[in-house]
Amino acid sequence: MRTRRLLRGPLSGHRDFRLFLIGYAASKTGSQITLLALPLVAALELDASPFHLGLLTAVETAAMLIVGLPAGVWVDKVRRLPVLVQTDVLRFVAIGSLPVAAAVDRLTLAHLYLAAAVTGAATLLSDVASQSFLPGLLPRDRLIAGNGAVATVQSSAEVVGPGIGGGLVQAMGAPLALITDAISYLLSAVLLLRIRFREAAPEPAADRTLRKDVLTGVKVVFGHPELRVIAVTTGVSNLFTSFLLAVQTAFWTRVLGLSPLQIGLVLSASAVGGLAGALLAGRLAAYFGQVRLILLSITVTSPFAVLWPLSAGPSAPYTFATGLAVVWFGAVTYNVAQLTFRQTVCPPGLLGRMNATMRFVALCAMPVGALAGGALASASGPRAALWGCAAGFLCLPLLLLSSPLRKRSKRPADEATPVAGEPDHGKARST
Repeated sequence: MRTRRLLRGPLSGHRDFRLFLIGYAASKTGSQITLLALPLVAALELDASPFHLGLLTAVETAAMLIVGLPAGVWVDKVRRLPVLVQTDVLRFVAIGSLPVAAAVDRLTLAHLYLAAAVTGAATLLSDVASQSFLPGLLPRDRLIAGNGAVATVQSSAEVVGPGIGGGLVQAMGAPLALITDAISYLLSAVLLLRIRFREAAPEPAADRTLRKDVLTGVKVVFGHPELRVIAVTTGVSNLFTSFLLAVQTAFWTRVLGLSPLQIGLVLSASAVGGLAGALLAGRLAAYFGQVRLILLSITVTSPFAVLWPLSAGPSAPYTFATGLAVVWFGAVTYNVAQLTFRQTVCPPGLLGRMNATMRFVALCAMPVGALAGGALASASGPRAALWGCAAGFLCLPLLLLSSPLRKRSKRPADEATPVAGEPDHGKARST
């Protein structure tokens, strides 16, 4: 029902996008189930230690970093739709192999690590290909609505996925719950295969090498003044988001003394805030303009980060939850607006490398932020660490308001500075 509502208005009647979005919804909801079930398989079935549980997350993240920049090179050399199908099938096999191994009592930690690494790498490839495929699938005037619908699906999955996963683990056990995620990837692949839209094949270039292609993607992002500031702002935002994630649990439990139920409700606030941002991003972009929304989304909401260290007393859960909801509303709105802007200024033939470079910058920032947050919380206490986190969020508007995007926001939307580079894929055709 929610997917139908998302396809009304400018996206109504677009069969291929409907198939894309339903498949995306299925795979993202399944991924949220695995996010909960995979560590539980390690802990409950294999008696993994805290170190091994941490290593499970590290393996998945490392796989993403390793394929981060080459992913864009590959995506720009091939049609994107087959990549989406292939990564879904790969994840179906990787996740589906775990309950099979558990059923015959052959599941090991090594198998779990391998599945996590394969799934992490395939997910990054899929995300890069999705962001690069959508500008060809949708007309330019529908792109902001399409990105908003995709973000809404992502936020909805983050709201309902853990609850579904918890219920499945409770009812079926952690290994069998993973079957649901495997089936979701298979369903996504089947739906994608029904899409009639076909991209034109990219033209081969004889002088292209992996090193040159990776450097081209880096130059596309950091050589373009507006894309550069988006990359830096997004990287800094992810750094302090990871900083927050490393600190907030200790603050909730050791400083505020919140119960698990209260913590769950506080976390739900962030998901609801993000969902509201995804739902309203298209309307806000139409009202303010795409570039103005990039500036306003961060400038207006980032100051609410100070509510986190200010949380105290009986109202602390509500104060912290308000800060999360507002900041996450701004973050999702910003992501929809800046992604659409990136897709608009970048030629189709460079989209994969541009998107992969952006993702790589974001991924690299996250472990740094988590380590910094944990270190500061250990040295000075969780509340002091949250003040440092809030200060980081307060710097984000300064990055944007002192950038070329501020001047750009005063010009008409069709005056964006295009990215210079290689020829694109050519015009796509629909069959």
